[in-house]
Amino acid sequence: MKSVYRLLVPLVSALALFAGSAIAQSYPSKPIHHIVPWPPGGVTDVLSRVVAQAMGESMGQQFLIENRPGAGGTIGVAVVAKAAPDGYTVMTSDIPSHAISATLYAKLPYDVVNDFEAIGVVAGSPMVLAANPALGAKTLAEFIALAKARNPKFAYASSGNGSITHLAVERLKQMAGIDMVHVPYKGTVPAITAVLSGDAAVAFGTIPGVVPHEKAGKLVLLGGSFSKRFAQIPNVPAIAETVPGYDMGFYTGFFVPAKTPRPIIERLHAELTKAFAQPRVKQVFEASAAEPGNMSPEQLRAYLVEEVKAWGEAVRATGLKID
Repeated sequence: MKSVYRLLVPLVSALALFAGSAIAQSYPSKPIHHIVPWPPGGVTDVLSRVVAQAMGESMGQQFLIENRPGAGGTIGVAVVAKAAPDGYTVMTSDIPSHAISATLYAKLPYDVVNDFEAIGVVAGSPMVLAANPALGAKTLAEFIALAKARNPKFAYASSGNGSITHLAVERLKQMAGIDMVHVPYKGTVPAITAVLSGDAAVAFGTIPGVVPHEKAGKLVLLGGSFSKRFAQIPNVPAIAETVPGYDMGFYTGFFVPAKTPRPIIERLHAELTKAFAQPRVKQVFEASAAEPGNMSPEQLRAYLVEEVKAWGEAVRATGLKID
């Protein structure tokens, strides 16, 4: 019996290897359904489209993008979680929003980590904390000192309750030991407009959304949300230079349903990496103040687990919960 077992083990392994090779060679044989759980025209959508076009041209099959926005991205994500794990349904979504939903929503129809296979990071870009110049704070340290002494409290604007720009400030409040009043708006642009008008002291915005106002003298950029300075704004300190350990930003991840065959995951990761070298992709990334991702599927999965924990702490600090 043992001798038969010894013969079967290499045979099974060989068959598995052959099957995996066959899958890799035949995939894809039809167009790929590409879900973006955010509205058209946003940064996630723009980056998804240029990368998907490059991947489709390389793979010989079109990526058919469908925007499925709503409920903080969870509507579109749920579609992908329930899709067949055959490589013909993929998703690009904001990793922070995906991670936030694990704590923010009392009931989700999917598991944020275990119902998906990670492919890689599409792009990353920091948020920038912008302040009204009338405050008199030229650095984050000066702003923190003002906030601690302020009575009544400063107001800060965000793109909505439970949004990345909301919870990023909440995380900063925790780590810097300050308190401010939250004023939610319907989007990042209205939030930055509130800072420009003086209705709010600070807000997080994107690089394209705040740098022109900074150059015009209408905003002061106090810090970037990545742990290190970002190449496109080298003169803006990282928040972590003043508040050690602070590291949050916009990352877009590429995912497929759980149990998707490993050869397909490896093929998609390779094609994603290849797309970053295309001139058109580089052009759009530069215009969007984004840098291409460099994580393996295993690294992205581990990073997502860390993000669920970090953003979970920020959500619990606010007491927010959506049924």
